[in-house]
Amino acid sequence: MSRTLLALALCLLLPPLVDAAPQVTLGVVNWIGYGPIYCAADNGDYRRYGLDVRLVTFSDNSLMSGALEGGELTASTLTYDQVLVAAARHWDLKVVMPVDYSTGGDAILASNAVHSVRDLKGRAVAFQPVSPSDFLLGYALAQVGLTERDIRAVNATPEGVVGVMASGSVAAGVTYQPSVSVILKMGGGKLYHVLLSSRDARGMITDVLAVKQSTIVQDPKLVEGLIRGTLDGLAFMHKQPAKAAALIAHRLEVSVADVQSQLPNIENPGLHQLGDVFNQAEALPSFHASGKVIGGILMKEGLLKSLPPIAATYDAHFVALVQAHPGDLQ
Repeated sequence: MSRTLLALALCLLLPPLVDAAPQVTLGVVNWIGYGPIYCAADNGDYRRYGLDVRLVTFSDNSLMSGALEGGELTASTLTYDQVLVAAARHWDLKVVMPVDYSTGGDAILASNAVHSVRDLKGRAVAFQPVSPSDFLLGYALAQVGLTERDIRAVNATPEGVVGVMASGSVAAGVTYQPSVSVILKMGGGKLYHVLLSSRDARGMITDVLAVKQSTIVQDPKLVEGLIRGTLDGLAFMHKQPAKAAALIAHRLEVSVADVQSQLPNIENPGLHQLGDVFNQAEALPSFHASGKVIGGILMKEGLLKSLPPIAATYDAHFVALVQAHPGDLQ
């Protein structure tokens, strides 16, 4: 048999090659709010939409926007302040969906001498500048006509707020779980109370899914698939909460009990609420509301010269498309 005939015979015997799903690198940090993404990745939900998603876990989230802009990642979870800074640098990043809101995980804690946010005027408050704690505090103060110039700021990391408040040297502090629970237990639970939490400011602290504008143009089906797969992961969390908690616990390397205690402090918006952040409104969870507060703090700290146009930081049409044509979302 000639080599040509032999090659032809082998080709006929071999099964046809199937195009492999394109590999998508998705940047994450270890965070309870990314439960839908963890579940979707572990259950193969993204493959239903032709995507082979590999999660890339960062220990420092400040590196993630640069990795996305530089092409090391196909997509990434980010906080909205990172998106604003990227826009000011004229980077190519767009938010395509919100992933989670903090709804109780972050809080302003105060001594019994402080009965309202207005009572913070002239008092010492411990928090970390240019952080979710700063953004929550800035929002709370703005609601009563105050700014951070009206308080005495004490620089402390979220973990460090615990020690500062234990010393009694400040009237209030801003931090997140589990530090919130630690502080509330001080003095047998009689020293401090929650003045305001992120549950009272739904959407002020938002994690998002972002991609490059070039990806939107070149592969819109990839973006749509990421959104649909993530929503399938959220559906799994609702239908199989025990199994979902176990998957999330494995990803975060914590106990199932830890996951179950933390989940009530975040909200993963469902399909019908996904577009709320894109509404051109002055109320949360709109980016037009949170962006104004966050942008003001970033400008005060010299990280922004001016506030980028909020509408230029996102692309809302993918969420609108999925809402109009949910298809067979699980």
